[in-house]
Amino acid sequence: MDVTGTSDAFQRARQLRREMTKPERLLWWALKGDKTGFHFRKQHAAGPYVLDFYCDRARLCVEVDGASHDFTVDRDTVRDRYLAQWGIVTLRISASEVLTNLQGVVDHIAETVRRRPLRQPSAATSPKGEERS
Repeated sequence: MDVTGTSDAFQRARQLRREMTKPERLLWWALKGDKTGFHFRKQHAAGPYVLDFYCDRARLCVEVDGASHDFTVDRDTVRDRYLAQWGIVTLRISASEVLTNLQGVVDHIAETVRRRPLRQPSAATSPKGEERS
C-alpha cells in the first residue's frame, strides 16, 4: 500500500514546486528525466508531509537540508519515523553539498537507489516500464 498525501500536503507541494530553493532546483535538473536511471518526483505529498524528491520504485526520499535545518531536527525525526512506517527511507543531503559537489551528490543518490530493494513498476507505467507522473 502507498502513503497518500493529505489535501493540505498536496496544496503545499504545489506551492513548493514554484518556490524551490537554488540547491533544490540544481538537484532537480540533475535528477529529472531519469538521468540517474530512476524516476524521481519533486515536492511529493506523502501523508501530511512534502518530500523534496521521491523515487517510488526504491521508496527513497531525498531531502535537501539548508542552514535552518538545525532548528528542525526533532520534527525531522518524527517525520522520518512516519515515512519509515511506509517503508520509505530518507536520505538527507546538505544544501551546501549540492552547491559545491552536485555530481558527487547525484552519484551518491543513484548508488543509494541501486542498493535499495526495488518495487515492481506500478500499473501507471509506460510500455517501457518507466513510471509516469
